Amino acid sequence: MADWARAAARESGGKATAEEKIHLTLAFLGEAKPEKAIAAARRVNASKFTLQLEQAVYWGHNRIVWAGPQDTPPEMLRLAEHLQMQLYLQEFILERRPFAAHITLLRKAREPAQLPELPCVEWPVEEFLLVRSISGRYEPLERFPIA
Repeated sequence: MADWARAAARESGGKATAEEKIHLTLAFLGEAKPEKAIAAARRVNASKFTLQLEQAVYWGHNRIVWAGPQDTPPEMLRLAEHLQMQLYLQEFILERRPFAAHITLLRKAREPAQLPELPCVEWPVEEFLLVRSISGRYEPLERFPIA
């Protein structure tokens, strides 16, 4: 996906997401104490699944290009909903918009005339992580295996 993002950046003038930062966010916590988030994530029950990245889309309102599934797998929706409920029970205030499975690959992009063909990507989802961002660097705090 990093190679695709760099090729797409040439078409849109955008900034490609660095390979080590490519991720899909289930819940954005902002500034938070990790202990409560870890406690919430440990209570999540989910099933393994495969996420197929089938489409690349330009969102003009925030000038990004993202990749994601045509339809979010039901297992991913359940994972996101269960995690968000457990975070709510730990008194986290989360965004109120519906979950949209997407991986941001370009920022500050202008609308491309045409995006490169997206490679066939089947991403096995067998865990999720709690990650902290420090000065633009991602630091995994804990991994949570999915049964």
